[in-house]
Amino acid sequence: MWWSVNGVPDGNTSVGIISPSGAYTAPASLPSPNTITITATSAASSSVSASSAVTLLNPTPTIESITPSNAGTGAFTVAIAGSGFVAGSRVLLSSAAIATTFISSRQLTATGTAPAAGSFPVTVENPDPGASVSNAVNLQVGSATQASSNCSQISLGPGASLNGFVPFAADNLWNQDVSSAAVDPNSAAIINFIGASVAVHPDFGAGQYAGSTIGIPYTAVGAGQSLVPINFTAYGDESDPGPMPIATTFPIEGYPNPGSGDRHVLVVDNSNCFLYELYSSYPQSNSWNADSAAIWDLLGDQQRPYTWTSADAAGLPIFPGLARYDEVAAGKISHALRFTLQQSRAAFVPPASHFAANSSNPLAAPMGMRVRLKASFDVSGFSATNQVILNALKKYGMIMADNGSSMYISGAPDDRWNNDDLHNLSQLQAQDFEVVQMTPLYTQSTVPTGASPQVTSFSSNVSSIASGSPVTLAWQVTGASYLIVSPQIGAVRGSSVSVSPTQTTTYTLYATNAFGRTTATVAVTVH
Repeated sequence: MWWSVNGVPDGNTSVGIISPSGAYTAPASLPSPNTITITATSAASSSVSASSAVTLLNPTPTIESITPSNAGTGAFTVAIAGSGFVAGSRVLLSSAAIATTFISSRQLTATGTAPAAGSFPVTVENPDPGASVSNAVNLQVGSATQASSNCSQISLGPGASLNGFVPFAADNLWNQDVSSAAVDPNSAAIINFIGASVAVHPDFGAGQYAGSTIGIPYTAVGAGQSLVPINFTAYGDESDPGPMPIATTFPIEGYPNPGSGDRHVLVVDNSNCFLYELYSSYPQSNSWNADSAAIWDLLGDQQRPYTWTSADAAGLPIFPGLARYDEVAAGKISHALRFTLQQSRAAFVPPASHFAANSSNPLAAPMGMRVRLKASFDVSGFSATNQVILNALKKYGMIMADNGSSMYISGAPDDRWNNDDLHNLSQLQAQDFEVVQMTPLYTQSTVPTGASPQVTSFSSNVSSIASGSPVTLAWQVTGASYLIVSPQIGAVRGSSVSVSPTQTTTYTLYATNAFGRTTATVAVTVH
């Protein structure tokens, strides 16, 4: 039997392909006209044939994720990942169409305006022929889902207890329960590439090893902590500017002998609920030199600008992924953990935003890949402390954040850890984990694009003052995930701030979202 589509033997990519057994695969986009003719011809006699007309319809779209899943009131831009998108697909916000850009069958971007706070359903509508609407995914608009007062419950000092506070909004990907999420089709192959028998290593503990503390330290500060400038030595164009509340005496990763490693510095501010992270950090007399720095709104759900790094190679925050003694002692870890692998490829999965590829093998992990401990793994033989960690790995998994030793899990140093007990976690091997389905997966050619924030105005109430007199800086911004005013102020919320400059100063407002950064300046003259 010989098959043809619209008279083309075996068909083609324009009208569809038909196999020798008669299985027809429709083209990626509808032909015009959208009715095609499939003909079967006898191999014994070409005069014996039969034909059937087939009408092709657009597929029913499916939404898998929206990035970011939170937006401020006013203008916003989101990237929508899924399947079945076509040229002519429209994104609907509460059933009203908003401006949509078709990127591929698996990605759209859309820009709209949210006039008020609330939770709004987002759907995708495909056009005729075969008009259909996708499943709905909610976009949270307005205030964060946590109350800012929760942040004040964080104790102060190095390695302080968060007293139950969980960084980021409840729907943030770090806090997502993935215990029932689909397994990636390539999971087994990826685990084998990592090395099925590679042992897990808890890269944190008590005391010191080779003269350095074990783990990545953090410090919690309050409203009285002085702000200091940050001078960038490598990735300033992808960093958040200072000032930041980071004293030059705060612990550096590896202290008291941090050496030449990653030298991370992490600071949580319990007064404004921002997280500050530095990479390759070197204290100066009253400032820091750092390769890069990132600021994170602990009450929000921000996606770092696509292709930007952070203090971590994946463009992720470090602090939310640490295993901390205070939460283990309380009996529950409510977030994913951070881990490293020796090899990674040029791709990333949200919430990651950046890759640092050292392998071209398609089975190497993309940054942001999440694995979870298999539900069948028996944790009953482990200590209560380790069971807290293992159960978190079953429920939230762990997210690949940097190139490093394979299957190393990150945590904060604390002298209350029992290193011998933690070592029992090394009984776990890579083959005890499975890769959670990686959608969306972005490469350099498929990175989402959209509108950066819009700064309508940035002004001061007076332009010339006596030294030390108060000035109010005010702004109107739409579409921003977070705001920074530099110098002197740092990360801010709201729409205004008071300053008292002692010399003529030009202030810069930095408004950032997943698609980039917009800046504006205003000068205040001191006479």
